[in-house]
Amino acid sequence: MNYVVLMFLFSTCVNLLAQRPDIVINDFEGKDYGDWKVSGEAFGPGPSDGALAGQQPITGFIGRGLATSYHGGDRSTGRLTSPEFLIERKYIRFLVGGGRGRGTTCVMLLVNGKAVRYGEPFGVSEKMEWYQWDVDRLQGQRAQIQIIDESVISWGHIDVDQILQTDDRFPGLLSDVSKSFVVSNHYLNLPVKNNAPIRRVELSVNGETVRMFDIELADGEPDWWAFLDLTPFRGQHAVVKVDQLPEGSTALGNVEQADRIRGWQNLYDESFRPQYHFTSPRGWLNDPNGLVFLDGEYHLFYQHNPYGVKWGNMHWGHAVSTDLIHWHELGEALYPDERGAAFSGCCLVDWKNTSGLGSSNNPPLLAFYTAAGGYNLMSLGEPFTQCLAYSLDHGRTWVKYAGNPVVPHIIGENRDPDVSWYPPQKKWVMALYLDNDDFGLFSSLDCKEWARISTIKIPGSAECPHMFKIPIEAAGGQARWIFYGGNGNYLVGQFNGSDFRPEAGPVVLNYGNSFYASQTYNDIPTEDGRRILMGWGPIEFPVEFPGVPFNQQMVFPVELTLHRTEEGLRLFANPVREIKALWSKTSLIGPQALKPGGNNPLAGVQGHLLDIAADIIPNKAEKVTFQIHGVSVAFNVRSNTLSCLDKTGPLQPQDGMIKLRFLVDRASIEIFGNDGRLYMPMGIISKEPGQPLRIYSEGGEARIKHLEVHYLRSAWKDSAANSHREDMAMRNSSKQNNLNAGVESPGK
Repeated sequence: MNYVVLMFLFSTCVNLLAQRPDIVINDFEGKDYGDWKVSGEAFGPGPSDGALAGQQPITGFIGRGLATSYHGGDRSTGRLTSPEFLIERKYIRFLVGGGRGRGTTCVMLLVNGKAVRYGEPFGVSEKMEWYQWDVDRLQGQRAQIQIIDESVISWGHIDVDQILQTDDRFPGLLSDVSKSFVVSNHYLNLPVKNNAPIRRVELSVNGETVRMFDIELADGEPDWWAFLDLTPFRGQHAVVKVDQLPEGSTALGNVEQADRIRGWQNLYDESFRPQYHFTSPRGWLNDPNGLVFLDGEYHLFYQHNPYGVKWGNMHWGHAVSTDLIHWHELGEALYPDERGAAFSGCCLVDWKNTSGLGSSNNPPLLAFYTAAGGYNLMSLGEPFTQCLAYSLDHGRTWVKYAGNPVVPHIIGENRDPDVSWYPPQKKWVMALYLDNDDFGLFSSLDCKEWARISTIKIPGSAECPHMFKIPIEAAGGQARWIFYGGNGNYLVGQFNGSDFRPEAGPVVLNYGNSFYASQTYNDIPTEDGRRILMGWGPIEFPVEFPGVPFNQQMVFPVELTLHRTEEGLRLFANPVREIKALWSKTSLIGPQALKPGGNNPLAGVQGHLLDIAADIIPNKAEKVTFQIHGVSVAFNVRSNTLSCLDKTGPLQPQDGMIKLRFLVDRASIEIFGNDGRLYMPMGIISKEPGQPLRIYSEGGEARIKHLEVHYLRSAWKDSAANSHREDMAMRNSSKQNNLNAGVESPGK
């Protein structure tokens, strides 16, 4: 056969391949889903001809029908699973819209039951857009498509249409655009545009995927710059790859190596940045994790998305402090991996080295966390399990235990391990959220092998369990155990090493709008003896404003004490004494009457950062009101309640007087009544920041017995904080994290 004939045959084959028609997997034009398997309620009995009741108009779908998971609204869940088919084309393409659920509203391609491709809406919109997978290397294999809705939050649904196989790449949409480089700097700076389409970024080193995350990558001038620590990969060959970029995009070109974090000069001084409540330098923050004290340092780990101001990409961020006021950021402690995102958990010191992961001279710091399978792109299809990591250098570097998971999947999204030492039986006890309002207790001798011992119910509570023993004030050494879930509603009772026996509760711990997923510090020295609590302070940050590189804060640390009251045993909460380190000057207002329409004793007081204490005798007043940054905090005399915005809590005068304390920051007013009997942390975005304060009575005269205002300094703006700002920009991890290692410590 001569050369001309060979070339003709080759050309013919190429043309025939190029002309292969598209294969429609499903266009959702039928009355039902046919041979697709339906589970749950979200997708209804069959395709929809458009938006359902309560749903915004859907645009961009083809033909008359589409699959939407809005049947029953956003809270319904379900899955659509295709029959097996043969991958016969270079691309699989589909139209998708709805809400982004970070793994909970998505489309997956399964090969041999394993997720190999993943796609979800580009934003939050009922406008459907094309998404495509490059499956050229998968041709000839059998696969399934699965459409998933496991989200119950607002916009927790997905719209899908026109799933097809094709040889034609969709014009203007590029899959897996990449560039190679040798790692020679500390950081990879990533340009972020809040509310831009979300892209998937993958970093591989020497051919192995080491980081994978979603990011609102800026295709132009960014609002801010996220950063990724490259230090562990110095000198190695790396490839950064971005999925679903439009043609002509400059986003990948703007990703840069550098030895400084972009914008470091303005860290901690941005608009709305709280000045003495903990916030992450960049990205989203939620639950505190692993609160532990070791060798003079308070460790704060926290749920962190380093790459965006919305929830997702859950890592464990890490900061330390010597005084609970000034925090030193150490960067990411735990990264997502093939088991899942790094969800909440706890830390403790294994003083007796029961785990064998350290030594008697160097006991390990242990971190228990949930590996949340399906909540990152490396773990699609994996269940939720409980895992262990350890550190031998005071939390600066971490190794994931080779025998993970230490607690396998039990039910649903079981999560948030909370571990403590039980001295009478020389064992460890783990509290774990199971499902609905059920929590489980487990025990272990070595932190590696766990056995279930009992179950606890807390009506109205879920997630983030916490259990601890606390003395009763002025009770001669008597103590009780406290057990609570994410919202802080607690049980008071006894614990015998196996069963928690409630004596009271659930009791409300906080009456505010900005409190969730709190923990107390482990391993506080005996000579201190305090039970110190920190929690997440959810607030509606104005993330729509350009330039905001962070979101959310922690509530200010409080000391918990247990008291006998006329209602029974109750926890009181008061700000830790370290707050006094921020006092700058003090205004004292002498005793005086408060008359309706009279003078304002606080007329000369204004400032963003304040610590206010007041003793008020209501007398004949019907209401006594403080106005702080334009927000009213009012005591109602008839009902004996204190109200702020839409929240109300009980406050009973003691000997005819109420005691109030307010911690005021840029994004919160934390309220304490009657020495901590009432605890009301309030997240606010003030419309009148810095305005003079007011106090007034209505319906009759009240009296100020004592009133003092302490002006506070910023915890971020003293010389130490400025030094940290520059240090973080250049150093944030000379540390060499072996984050995904599957090796045992030499100390075992």
